[in-house]
Amino acid sequence: MNAEPLSVAPVTLFLCGDVMTGRGVDQILPFPSDPVLHEPYVQSALEYVAMAEQANGPIPKPVGFSYIWGDALEELDRVAPAARIVNLETSVTTSDCYESKGINYRMHPANTPCLTAAKIDCCVLANNHTQDWGPSGLADTIRALRKAGIKTAGAGHDLKEALTPAVIDVCGRSRVLVFAAGTGDSGIEREWAAAESTSGVALLPDLSEKTVALIAERVASVKGEGDIAVLSIHWGENWGYEIPRQHRRFARKLIDLAKIDVVYGHSSHHRKGIEIYKSKAILYGCGDFLNDYEGIAGYEEFRSHLVLAYFATVDSVSGNLLRLEMAPFQIRRIRLQRATDQDAAWLSDLLTRQALGARTSLDPRKHLILSWEQSR
Repeated sequence: MNAEPLSVAPVTLFLCGDVMTGRGVDQILPFPSDPVLHEPYVQSALEYVAMAEQANGPIPKPVGFSYIWGDALEELDRVAPAARIVNLETSVTTSDCYESKGINYRMHPANTPCLTAAKIDCCVLANNHTQDWGPSGLADTIRALRKAGIKTAGAGHDLKEALTPAVIDVCGRSRVLVFAAGTGDSGIEREWAAAESTSGVALLPDLSEKTVALIAERVASVKGEGDIAVLSIHWGENWGYEIPRQHRRFARKLIDLAKIDVVYGHSSHHRKGIEIYKSKAILYGCGDFLNDYEGIAGYEEFRSHLVLAYFATVDSVSGNLLRLEMAPFQIRRIRLQRATDQDAAWLSDLLTRQALGARTSLDPRKHLILSWEQSR
């Protein structure tokens, strides 16, 4: 008997920059944590709220759980992506066992509905802030997210769990497999690495071909026909448009050898270049998406308050990118608001200059649409 043919359907993913719901964001939500911080210059998370209000006007505290997403919710409803994946860069905990690292992000577990308000399917945890409140904070984070019905990837109670992908069932027989890892150059402490019997994050030892081979084994063990494999990777420094040569080489090897369909990069606080390699999407840096940086001076030339929602439509059989649409927003009053036409044009020009063999143009809604030439 012949096997039933695989149903072919495009799958749209929602990806975005870092979602940082700790500190000032946590303070405006219904259940704020203790605002005391352990930073060298700011002692209270309420100071970040005050800076945002001084920059752009009063915030009606406490806000509802959906407030922070603002106009992005309308876009999510319009596109209706099959999978919504974010890099959650905060610990979700009431623990007081903070790490002495200068900057610590914490959100109260009772504020987890701010994530379900956007119907987030998966929170990536392989980054340099999910263990800001120690191993107990990481355990609390995983517990809170799973209780809310949100899948996690990139961290766990041991190495096996940290390496296990989140599996999101989508149309037909397709699944989205979310693998996640981070690198030391993003600020992840070596001591945070998960081990055989120790909790932590999936920390890559290096960007060698040997590491690619290990990822390839992992992907091959779970990826089936019709599955789309996403590798979320937290890498690189906070500022600067340059993409290190080893990052480009590693990303391409992930596609060539590990059968990754979408490389979803983040860490920098601003958007970085996009490459389409062998019809697969490489997002080298998605920037931030939600943060409490309003009113903070420095690095203004990067205009990091301008953020993008990435809607990547992928062929469910080949894993090839069919379309990449980016909706532009600006962070004002700790909330996502639509970007102005001028800001959308600035972002489009920026990404065209930064993109590697691709360019962006604006559609009638002032969304950024990527076009590219096929690479070999």
